[in-house]
Amino acid sequence: MNRIILVLIAVAFVGCEESPHTHRKFQSSFESVSDFDGFYISPQGYLGTSYHNIQDTMVHSGTYAHIAWVTDTNPPSTIFQNNNHRGYPTIQFDNTPEGVFRTPCYVTLWVYLDMALYPHTPENDWFSFATFTSDESDNWSRTVLINLAYEDSCIRLVHVPNQGQQQHIYQTTTVKFPQREWVEIKAYLDFDPVNGYAKVWQNGVLVSQAEVDGCNGNLAQAHFGLYCSPRTSSGFIVNDDLLIEEVHHE
Repeated sequence: MNRIILVLIAVAFVGCEESPHTHRKFQSSFESVSDFDGFYISPQGYLGTSYHNIQDTMVHSGTYAHIAWVTDTNPPSTIFQNNNHRGYPTIQFDNTPEGVFRTPCYVTLWVYLDMALYPHTPENDWFSFATFTSDESDNWSRTVLINLAYEDSCIRLVHVPNQGQQQHIYQTTTVKFPQREWVEIKAYLDFDPVNGYAKVWQNGVLVSQAEVDGCNGNLAQAHFGLYCSPRTSSGFIVNDDLLIEEVHHE
């Protein structure tokens, strides 16, 4: 009897060791740029109009937060040149010893946005709070974004269910994004290649949900900070209290 019990215990331990889900976390309150050591950081003064750093004048918690700002417009983007404003550190899990995160993941971020969005031709203004990819290369060829659109001032998932599409299971048109105050953005990302989907909450209220196709189950890279349309001429974004964590399926 004792031998049977020992065998069962041994099998249980083997099962735990072989579990593929480790519940890893990445957390940053942007207290130090060292949180992003080994990751790509967009150049200071990108295209002469986008800047970013760590500052202590406006924070959600702690001493510092990440701020990025726009000082002028860029020429409209073309098929040959992407002129979007950029000011952010990336998080490249594929560059870490542990490798990529396995989805599903929860992502929580506190943001403070002060940026007017206007209509333009050929593209209206937009602002992107977050970009996620399962691609481990520098191409970021398959992305999912959390954006704010000029048209209705609502947060929405972009490039869903496929790259270049905006088709949602649910999308609010009434829960407006409040600028010039701290807002919690929370996302659930499941990049399963067959049954992928994503959800986004604003201050605890579901605002966007969509299927996600064309991914491989991984969260390889992400960035948060300044990423917006080239014709935007001024404004700033502050990021604080970022948490990315692997979780079980809902």
